Amino acid sequence: MKQQARSITTNQLGVHKNLQKVVTRQLGNDSQRPLTDHTKQAYQEAVTWLGNWQGDLILDSCCGVGESTVNIAKAHPNARIIGIDKSALRTNKHQAYASDEQNYLVLRADLNDFLRLLILDGKKLSKHFLLYPNPYPKSAHLQRRWYATSALKDILKLGGILEVRSNWQLYIQEFAAALDIALVNNHIKLYKSAYAITPFERKYWESGQDSWQLLADLNQK
Repeated sequence: MKQQARSITTNQLGVHKNLQKVVTRQLGNDSQRPLTDHTKQAYQEAVTWLGNWQGDLILDSCCGVGESTVNIAKAHPNARIIGIDKSALRTNKHQAYASDEQNYLVLRADLNDFLRLLILDGKKLSKHFLLYPNPYPKSAHLQRRWYATSALKDILKLGGILEVRSNWQLYIQEFAAALDIALVNNHIKLYKSAYAITPFERKYWESGQDSWQLLADLNQK
């Protein structure tokens, strides 16, 4: 039986009043936080795996157990895909979702640091996926949402086609507003597909919730 859709609990009714101020500040600053050792090690693993690869590089950020990374790898057989998640508990479960595809790698790393290392290494992305990240729906937690953190500036620098999906429409609307502030063209729409590519996507659809999608070409402003 189809489960009843669960609504997102939030005390925020529209785009956050401080979004413009926060995003503008983040775009004007560079993170000075020391890089974490485990992320530097994970990045070196990624560099070794890539070798002298000069083709398309795709990042699956906040990949969780890596089911999405596998599906992206299958859809892009001529690219190299790296899935990143901060939780060892989640990445350690990847074996249950793994496939024989040879063009992907799932790593445990701090995404903020991994993005900075990619930039320091002069890497560029062809695509960047952010699928169902935690939206932090409380108004007080605005600065925990990706588009209101220092990561936004690095996401823009890495280029490529950015694709974001969420079951919270306001999250997608705010992400679009943040990109507008950065003068990046984007568009949003209701997302539908014949099959889900992440556990969260499957869970949301089975409970009757919608998915919203944002697309932006970060190579064009």
